[in-house]
Amino acid sequence: MFEIMQINPELTLEIRQKVLRPYQSVNDCIYDTDYKEGSFHVGAFHDGTLISVASFCVETNQELPMENQYRLRAMATLEEYRRLGAGRQVVKYAEEILKEYGTDLLWCMARTKVQAYYCSLVFVAHGEVFDYPPIGPHIIMYKFLK
Repeated sequence: MFEIMQINPELTLEIRQKVLRPYQSVNDCIYDTDYKEGSFHVGAFHDGTLISVASFCVETNQELPMENQYRLRAMATLEEYRRLGAGRQVVKYAEEILKEYGTDLLWCMARTKVQAYYCSLVFVAHGEVFDYPPIGPHIIMYKFLK
């Protein structure tokens, strides 16, 4: 149903802006980690149309217990394609890559309104909810890959 593959960071921007930051410009959706060594981006395509994206970068959260960490950033699926499994397939695809890299732990700063979704992907909440201006309430979530 979906074709999952690594994509260039530029391809993530339109969906990031539309889904995650509609009140900001596309340029505001470019992250400093997009081009860092070790970063990669995964997309799901449906009939040739990019419908879901996520970015992964080497970043350590000092509050979490493992050494080899990656961060999941800017996971977004177009609204009309949600609940079909595209996001889940994107994360699963990336986890296989991360396991090949020897990654122990994957973490993210999840919006609280999608915390249950991350729980369904076997992420666990860590710490307290915090405000992430200008986006709103977030919580750290993580999962072990080994």
